[in-house]
Amino acid sequence: MSPSRRSVILAFSLLLWPSAWHGAWAEAQSPAPLDRCNRGQFRVILDVGHTAEVPGAMSARGVGEFKFNLRLANEIKQRLVDAGFTSTAVLITAGPARPGLIKRVALANRSPADLFLSIHHDSVPTAFKQTWEYEGKRNQFSDRFKGHSIFVSYDNSERQASVLFGHLLGEQLKTRGLQYTPHYTEPFMGNRQRTLVDADAGVYRYDQLIVLRMTRMPAVLLEAGSIINRDEELLMASPERQLLIGDAVTQAVELFCAARSPRDPGQHPPRARRPAKPAALSAAAANARR
Repeated sequence: MSPSRRSVILAFSLLLWPSAWHGAWAEAQSPAPLDRCNRGQFRVILDVGHTAEVPGAMSARGVGEFKFNLRLANEIKQRLVDAGFTSTAVLITAGPARPGLIKRVALANRSPADLFLSIHHDSVPTAFKQTWEYEGKRNQFSDRFKGHSIFVSYDNSERQASVLFGHLLGEQLKTRGLQYTPHYTEPFMGNRQRTLVDADAGVYRYDQLIVLRMTRMPAVLLEAGSIINRDEELLMASPERQLLIGDAVTQAVELFCAARSPRDPGQHPPRARRPAKPAALSAAAANARR
């Protein structure tokens, strides 16, 4: 079975049985054909993490994270548009950090979007950083960790779909030889320690993230790589790595779109709510307790 066909089957399994990803993947009877996806109407919002004024993490060579985020988001948009997802939009806000987060959530929620993907690049806690000199300036670095990571919030109103897209994205990155970082599971991360909810695809649970919790559509945050790692910083700045990630995102969006119907452009985004437990699963749980 081809990777694309298998991913579509898994997508339908998740939609029909939302907790299937906790255990063995269930095989659906009729996988979705990719041509089921209406690419022109499927709207993707690419959120550029941080702002020009508050650029986020600093790379090992003193470059602000926002620059990496913007460059990668534009590459992903171009790949999606070339693949027919012409409604893709890049979301950029200005100003201080928290007001900027609230503003981008409000802008996203006013849009009838089918998917929200926030683009970031990772760093490490201060305790892991060392100092080095680059081009006559002292900068901080940590070569201890490398790799990407994917985050979802269980408080998102489209929790199950968010987990589904996170899985599809992680699988596409893995197919291209990219590895996620497992260090978020370690106790030494302190309050940054996260639960790994999908060990195959590198998907972590981070309920408190505003852009994931408050958005009213499936929402995923991608830490594309560690820019505090000196070698990985160079890779993340390379057109080849940006193209690789752009292709992975595009393939994941295609599979996700095939598994879901695009939102009616005239439909107002639903109010955020905690997802209800499916009746079939509730009945099964009740039977199991007898």
